[in-house]
Amino acid sequence: MNKFSYFMPTKMVYGQGVVREAGASLALGRKALIVTGKSSARLSGALDDVLAVLPGEYVIFDQVENNPSVHTVIKGGRMAKEEGCDYVLAIGGGSPLDAAKVMAVLAVNDTHPMDLYKMGWKTRALPIVAIPTTAGTGSEVTQYAVLTIDEEETKKGLGGPDLFPRVSYLDPKYTESLPMDVTIDTAVDALSHLVESYLAKRATTASDLVALQGIALWGTAIEALRQGKVDLETRDALLLASSLGGIAIAQTGTALVHALGYSLTYFDGLPHGRANAVTMRAYLDYTKKVAPERVETILELLGLGSTEAFGELMGDLFAAHIGTLKLSADTIEKYVTKAMLTNNIKNSLGEPAEAELTEIMEKSIL
Repeated sequence: MNKFSYFMPTKMVYGQGVVREAGASLALGRKALIVTGKSSARLSGALDDVLAVLPGEYVIFDQVENNPSVHTVIKGGRMAKEEGCDYVLAIGGGSPLDAAKVMAVLAVNDTHPMDLYKMGWKTRALPIVAIPTTAGTGSEVTQYAVLTIDEEETKKGLGGPDLFPRVSYLDPKYTESLPMDVTIDTAVDALSHLVESYLAKRATTASDLVALQGIALWGTAIEALRQGKVDLETRDALLLASSLGGIAIAQTGTALVHALGYSLTYFDGLPHGRANAVTMRAYLDYTKKVAPERVETILELLGLGSTEAFGELMGDLFAAHIGTLKLSADTIEKYVTKAMLTNNIKNSLGEPAEAELTEIMEKSIL
């Protein structure tokens, strides 16, 4: 008999033109801290749409880098506090959205970001509006935020129910300005969320329904991604699949692909989605030994006949990068050791140990 809990408090508003249509309701308070990266919010047109209809006061923090740092969220949180902001409006990919969530906490809590990992926080974070400009992280519908932690030489996530955005506005046209390599990187990030959620120990009947719908939707974009010709209809499918991935991992968390990918991003500079692509085929091979029906379901929904075909897909998508990543045995050992410290490993089917993770790394692409 089924038994599970399901909590997804974010209101999603989806479709072309939804930001301007929101009008005054876009504001959740008197004064907004608008959090963006250096260019994506402007290039996508999302910032212009926001400023055209946003009532009340605002200040803009546009210094979020890829893989945001502790230093950056401290600066943003301080700005929100000094400017008297009472809500946060985040525009961008996963980095601005994740950073904005931590800033929303720091704006009302006198603490250091590193202490959030140990002790959490007392005062509820400022309410958050999220407007994604990539189809990848699903951060607009999760309670997670991931920061780069230099002291530990890794990326590390934190979470809390008040980090769920109060409302998210999703418009596929905001992803049209993305370069093709970023489109592919972020799309594969979304796929990894969907796959890992379905193969997670914490998966439930409810999360499975979401993940499977997202995988099927993502599969409709495969040929367009392979050809590097992604029209707005395909971007629509990818953005919705990405959000479904976020909804799924909000319930289940992620698994070993993310655990290994963090080091590939931190030490080798791989974008998050590409880092996940490195190990996904080998991850499916490993998981097929313990959950063959689930892996076969994923492949069927993607229209792929085997894990070999999945590997060929990843190879096609990242053909320009094949052979560029060379990891020594010592480096693999280091990455595996770091991965074993994460909760992602405990959430993976099959009780993977260092030997299994090492084999996955050794068999991976790039």
